[in-house]
Amino acid sequence: MKKLLIFTGVAEAATGVALMVAPALVGRLLLGAEFAGVSIVLARVAGIALLALGVGCWPGPASLGMLTYSALATVYLAYLALGGEWAGPLLWPAVVLHGILAILLGQAWLMQQKTGGRNNQTSEQ
Repeated sequence: MKKLLIFTGVAEAATGVALMVAPALVGRLLLGAEFAGVSIVLARVAGIALLALGVGCWPGPASLGMLTYSALATVYLAYLALGGEWAGPLLWPAVVLHGILAILLGQAWLMQQKTGGRNNQTSEQ
């Protein structure tokens, strides 16, 4: 089961990276249609989520996947907000929320590293 989880994690992470780097190409290859406009933005967010899912499937704490997602989502959404082209009224609140979550998850992960994983009910033994 562990090898299957690692394999699927690698496959999802690879798909996520492809969506982040070349969303139009992935759209054409998977769906037979070009992504354009806001669908590029959404494809990249989906790519971030797939990469985080892959990280969460890797041996280690699953919370590392959520940390990956929150950190990358913060950076990408802030990039969008600063660019100004794709900026709705909830974009900055989403940046702040993901930033706060990334900080909290990062602190929890660092604390887990310091304690050697003790007191972590969600880690697999």
